[in-house]
Amino acid sequence: MTRILAIDTSTAWCSVALSLGDQAPILRHELVSAGASQLLLPWVETLLEEANIKLNELDAIAIGIGPGAFTGVRLGVAAVQGLAISCDLPILPVASLDAVAAQLIKTTHFKNAKPSHFVIAIDARMDEIYWAKYEAPGQNQELAKRIGNIHLSKPEELELTDNQFLAGSALVVYGDRLFTNTILPSAALDAQIHLTALGVLDCAVQRLKEGRQIHVRELEPLYVRDKVALTTQERLEALK
Repeated sequence: MTRILAIDTSTAWCSVALSLGDQAPILRHELVSAGASQLLLPWVETLLEEANIKLNELDAIAIGIGPGAFTGVRLGVAAVQGLAISCDLPILPVASLDAVAAQLIKTTHFKNAKPSHFVIAIDARMDEIYWAKYEAPGQNQELAKRIGNIHLSKPEELELTDNQFLAGSALVVYGDRLFTNTILPSAALDAQIHLTALGVLDCAVQRLKEGRQIHVRELEPLYVRDKVALTTQERLEALK
């Protein structure tokens, strides 16, 4: 029985899931904004107690490495580093957009649309978005396949050509600004999907099957953006 603890704090949600093999995962997922630092480790302890297992009995720990909120990503990575070192556990790093894609393909909305290719786009703040293109899973695939890297751009620079579906928080924040190149019908949009540890867990299970776990020494956040705040001059110019 594969046992994986999955954690994500890269958004305003604190999310922890525990996989127990063939059983349904246990999930704790709440909107906490800046309170994740106080809740994360107690939640981990609670889930392990509920499953009646110890940390050293896990096969691996999965972590959402971003891109996302700078402080949140750092919090999750640091917590997982401490947990993994204490019990010499391997790490399964998962990009946030890949986790959202893993959740999206399970939804009825997505299945009814039957897209061959789709885009995940999430709010990156500072009037920008993170986005990536995906190929929908085939008959023998469990997860969508990301095509290329995760991009950071203005909403108007989102590339939707040859993609039949768009999902993610960028839809809520930027709306029509995302459709300067290609327009998609409302049936091909999902603005409600958001990242949870269950998506991280789905990706992690596949990574473990493929032997793509890493040592804790190799764990690094995925920021994509190096700059985390606008200068005063940039903020003033944005108001013009």
